[in-house]
Amino acid sequence: MSLDPHLNRLRAHSFGSIAEQYDRFRPPLPDAAIDDLLALGPSEVLDVGCGTGKVAAALRAPGVHVLGIEADERMAALARSHGVPVEVAKFENWADRGRQFDLATSADAWHWLDPERGIAKAADVLWPGGTLALFWSFQTFDDDLNDALAAMYRKYAPDCTTHSYEPYQAQTEPFPAVPEFEPIRTRTYRWDEQITAADWTGLLGTFSDHLALRPERRIRVLEKVAGVLDDFGGTVTAHRGTYAVYATRR
Repeated sequence: MSLDPHLNRLRAHSFGSIAEQYDRFRPPLPDAAIDDLLALGPSEVLDVGCGTGKVAAALRAPGVHVLGIEADERMAALARSHGVPVEVAKFENWADRGRQFDLATSADAWHWLDPERGIAKAADVLWPGGTLALFWSFQTFDDDLNDALAAMYRKYAPDCTTHSYEPYQAQTEPFPAVPEFEPIRTRTYRWDEQITAADWTGLLGTFSDHLALRPERRIRVLEKVAGVLDDFGGTVTAHRGTYAVYATRR
């Protein structure tokens, strides 16, 4: 991914074309993360870049109202089918009409926003004491499988980077210079999960770097990925996780 992914609008808007696949294969936030968010006691939640509504739907506990903001109508339509009210807009340009929230969340989406304008907008719509919670999912495998996949990607798709990675700390950089927020705190949620070649390639097909490949090349790469996993038994252990950044509005 480029250092400024929010400038790559073609990739940022690629997910709507595979909205149903995204909804099926993208992992939800772990239960522990949802529990941590609900423990904050929010009554009004804003889910930024809500996609197909995975986080918003999980937070819709009794007494918690969740509003999604999503730039793509196709993704928003799926979120609505899960019972999530959604307004279609880029968050930086969204007409909030003075509405205020206790909690703003964003899962695997914040990097598609202009970092300065996104943080400023979050400060505008959060009550003092409210929380901005940002999440990035990641996954990796045991070293021998990682090495085999890396060799395949070097040969067939060196421009794809999301096949196996740990979270990168640069996600925290927008916060230190923003006086409206207290110093950030972070948490990493980890778990292991058995995953089949079909499920793994289905997930990879929702990542923007794979979507950027020409269709015939993308199909070939995913077939090669499936072949590598088949060499390791077809069902493998994925070391999955979610990296969280929490900041409190002053």
